[in-house]
Amino acid sequence: MPQNDRDISVAGRPPTGPAEGDGEEPTGPAKVFGEEPAETPAPEIEAPPLERVSRSYLAWIMIASFGASLALMVPLSYSLAVRIDDLVPGREELLGYVTGSAQVVYLVLSPLIGFWSDRMRSRLGRRTPFMFAGTAVGMVGLLGIAVAPTVFLVGLAWVVGMVGWSTVGQAIQNVQADRVPEEQRGRVSAVTSVMTQIAPVVGIGIAYTVASSTLLVFLVPGVIGSVMLLLFPLLKPEGDSRALVHTSEVSLKGLVASYGFNPRKYPDFGWNWLGRFVFFMGLYFNTTFGTFFYAQRLDMPVKEVAGVVAAIGIIGVLAAAGGAIGGGFLSDKLGRRKLFTMIGSTIFVAGAVAEAFAHSLPQLIVGAVLMQLAIAMFSAVDQAIVFAILPDRAQAGRYLAVVAFAQKIPSAIAPLIAPLIITIGVTGSDKNYTYLYLSGAVLALVGGLIIKFGVKSVR
Repeated sequence: MPQNDRDISVAGRPPTGPAEGDGEEPTGPAKVFGEEPAETPAPEIEAPPLERVSRSYLAWIMIASFGASLALMVPLSYSLAVRIDDLVPGREELLGYVTGSAQVVYLVLSPLIGFWSDRMRSRLGRRTPFMFAGTAVGMVGLLGIAVAPTVFLVGLAWVVGMVGWSTVGQAIQNVQADRVPEEQRGRVSAVTSVMTQIAPVVGIGIAYTVASSTLLVFLVPGVIGSVMLLLFPLLKPEGDSRALVHTSEVSLKGLVASYGFNPRKYPDFGWNWLGRFVFFMGLYFNTTFGTFFYAQRLDMPVKEVAGVVAAIGIIGVLAAAGGAIGGGFLSDKLGRRKLFTMIGSTIFVAGAVAEAFAHSLPQLIVGAVLMQLAIAMFSAVDQAIVFAILPDRAQAGRYLAVVAFAQKIPSAIAPLIAPLIITIGVTGSDKNYTYLYLSGAVLALVGGLIIKFGVKSVR
């Protein structure tokens, strides 16, 4: 692959053939006695060489991850809740339906986007076009939410925004799978994970400074995020992909296959997928209604919660950084990944239990800090595990989209189930957040145990 980034040195080139036994037909003809074997045709897609990334490359991918998360997570963490409360006060359950519906739509589209990305032949590369297109679509969605007069139109606009920003995030992850070697995966996953943890906190603080304007609450974080993420492909170009992708033809069989994998042939990939799924179900139980949860426990109006959420989040930033960087860098150094995903799951349980019974700001801070540390550690190290067990790195877009199912399905289901849980055994306007947070703790622990004892090829 033509390489435009002089800060990167090639560490080696892995086999690039299709994943064996995953529905791909052999590409070489049968060998006939007495004849010279025919030359094996080149695969449809080749994986780019794994390359040791420089510090400057690492810095720009961190900035891009921060920008993408800023644009995506501020609406999910704060501004959507405020917008819905403006339009229909007291109907907080609608937030779950709006966010859950958008997740379902992206869930359906993401494998197709990944499949298309793997086969993109362009001067800009395979992933860069999706960063640019996703940013444009995401900004259109944010503008639509800001001006929508009804919750229904807010929901439609957020579908557009979710598809755009999630496509950008997916492209950034695909670049990591394409370029980063095994010995750096823990630390690269760590620093990008830290950015995704910090971005919502910083973004909510930014949104709070312009809270008097609904339009600016959505557009300012979006514009800042767009600039930050687009600097990455502009300053560290991916390179021409036409030498890697030998055919961009798409078959119906290929599209259908892109939605799944064979867990019998790839058991580690399957067990890790299941563990992620269960862990993120617990996580989304405990984060979807965060704004309303703090408002109830602190007896504050929803609009005034942003300052509290930002303050708690800033304190949690240090914990998140410690969890991700400590887990990622130590897992690289020790060659142990599963140990740190299990530690992350256990710490999450402690934080969720603390939040479940918290009725004061100090208690909420303790729970939030523990949960931020745990999420960052688990996400960073498990992402490194995923890169190590991909069935076919040449089709990273396809398989990472399947991995994303393990996070996107819970993010779609949890907001639809959580409104039912928070109404169990309650009278009046208060919601049963205690039961919700304890349920999340159990699921997070089970997810960690599945990865610990199910995945065999990674220590």
